[in-house]
Amino acid sequence: MDLKNEWLDGVKTAREKAYTPYSNFKVGAFLIAKDGTTFDGCNVENAAYGDCICAERTALVSAIAQGYKPGDFEALVVTTDTPTPSSPCGSCRQVIKELCNDEMPVYLTNIKGDVIKRTVDDLLPLGFSGRDLEDVK
Repeated sequence: MDLKNEWLDGVKTAREKAYTPYSNFKVGAFLIAKDGTTFDGCNVENAAYGDCICAERTALVSAIAQGYKPGDFEALVVTTDTPTPSSPCGSCRQVIKELCNDEMPVYLTNIKGDVIKRTVDDLLPLGFSGRDLEDVK
């Protein structure tokens, strides 16, 4: 699956919605469901830094809140204003692993147009998720 121009436009728009008064590090995420529905996310900071939420988790939580289920997603695009594309933090990688299929593409981009394509499994190899608990009795 290739990165689509409309996904890049969507992730740039999502990034502009970020609330980052402390770090000024805006991140956008654009989640594409298998049925074509899209969800954008942005990071939202808080003066109590531990209460911040990342763009990737915002998009995924929005989709789940709208009734989507783990595995319903086709791709995730993340963008930052950095010299090279940035990868999701550890917390985001865990949530992505829980809610997305291991082979789903994750496109890491920056506003200059650089792109790195990885899979969920590339981002968190040997990760633990609810799928690991399916056979536990």
